[in-house]
Amino acid sequence: MDFRLDETQEAITRLAAEVLDGTDKPWAALGQAGLLTLAVPERLGGAGLGVLETALVLTAIGRRAVDVPALHHLALGVLPVARWGTRAQQDELLTGPALGAALAEPGDPLPAAPRTALTPDGTVTGVKTGVTAADRLLVTVAGPAVAIVDPAAPGVTLTDGILRLDNAPAHPLGGAQCHADLHRCALAGACALGDGALAGALALTAEHVRTREQFGRPLATFQAVAQQIADVYVAGRTLHLAVTGAVWRLGTGRDADDDLDIAAQWFTAEAPPAARTCHHLHGGLGLSVDYPLHRHTALIRDLVRFLGGGEYRLTVLGERVCSSN
Repeated sequence: MDFRLDETQEAITRLAAEVLDGTDKPWAALGQAGLLTLAVPERLGGAGLGVLETALVLTAIGRRAVDVPALHHLALGVLPVARWGTRAQQDELLTGPALGAALAEPGDPLPAAPRTALTPDGTVTGVKTGVTAADRLLVTVAGPAVAIVDPAAPGVTLTDGILRLDNAPAHPLGGAQCHADLHRCALAGACALGDGALAGALALTAEHVRTREQFGRPLATFQAVAQQIADVYVAGRTLHLAVTGAVWRLGTGRDADDDLDIAAQWFTAEAPPAARTCHHLHGGLGLSVDYPLHRHTALIRDLVRFLGGGEYRLTVLGERVCSSN
């Protein structure tokens, strides 16, 4: 299949790179450039675009390892609300509030059957982990379904990433299909961000071994160095192709579950060792907090944890393969 970007998507990639390279306030700059509202309907001032365009912004952010809440606001908030919210919900949630989601529960990063319960009277009770502060949270609940919760409401406590809900007021966003789509958006967003993080680490490393000399020769001319950075390139290029294919399928309404699980498994298995190789090839410089490589590594580790880790993703993929046979 042809995954080449069209002119609009190429323009988004260029604009995101220019904005991020030219500011010390990236989140505000992304907003001013309209890159945080690409998936917002045009009637609300957005561009009315979708998953692939949002993924391009996430990849650009990951490439620079910028510390902004892009994954939670864009992939776990804006995309699901734009795809599943009523007109009134879109009017309320896509015109200013910082959005996020509460997906993980103790022992399960992306539960297919959440233990958190939504009662008929519209309250939710349960515990979620790995939650980032936001003005509104999309919470996965038993059913499965998705509910919208205000973190400032009674019965809601968020401490050190642990969200405790005790008969907290909530409003339904959607049922089982919405829940499944939220998980797809989570996988797509995390993999897109991780794709950029690894690409950025590779770019830093390639420049280092190209310009750093030892024994009067650039490091890149040594066979062992060339082989190691080639391995990183293969891992990164494979990840990019897997992610691009998955988000393209999701954005065009095709069945993307297999592709997303493959991308997530490859990222969780291959990105961490590739990042370690980048540090190794930098020598002592790779350990410096003043050098940006550590930001890429930290982002990759956070995303691997978010996705459940390599063994978990391999198990999910294996179960999918077995169920299809």
